[in-house]
Amino acid sequence: MSEATNIYPIYDRMLSRADKEALLKQRGVMIWFTGLSGSGKSTVALGVERELHRRGILCRILDGDNIRSGINKNLGFSAEDRKENIRRIAEVGKLFVDTGIVTLAAFISPTNESRRMACDIIGADDFKEVYISTPIEVCEARDVKGLYARARRGEIKNFTGVSAPFEVPESPALSLDTSKLSLEESVNQVLTLILQNNK
Repeated sequence: MSEATNIYPIYDRMLSRADKEALLKQRGVMIWFTGLSGSGKSTVALGVERELHRRGILCRILDGDNIRSGINKNLGFSAEDRKENIRRIAEVGKLFVDTGIVTLAAFISPTNESRRMACDIIGADDFKEVYISTPIEVCEARDVKGLYARARRGEIKNFTGVSAPFEVPESPALSLDTSKLSLEESVNQVLTLILQNNK
């Protein structure tokens, strides 16, 4: 790929993040949900979104299936494509966070390396990792999309937890097991994390 020489960013002339946050009366932050398929990432994110909305805090969810049907629909599930999937999500997420929006990203993001990359792009001060630690047995029993069954039959290659590894986060801001916590309890723990950031 040739080096672009005709790109002239206008960042120095745009309104600042502080301007946006002052307008919204809130601070941007990225809540990065990671965990196995079926662990409850999207369910918790949806619950958090509704609570934030009720409290007058502007929020945006970035969800794996939605992103892969749009901005990342040209990507597959190879290691390289998975990495690019996370890179793009992080870059988009950074735009939301820099606009003062509380951003909830719900992606399997199975490796510590990929989550570190996302953190580096977004910025460590704005990146809060939430590990949905629900055991694989529970995730597989839920299997609302039938993905585990297909993966067990060999119909889906590189499926995290079955034929591809998931690396447990090294030091998440929160760890939530949705087989032990109610949805309300999980949502409240994430809300506490967000509201601490928005004081």
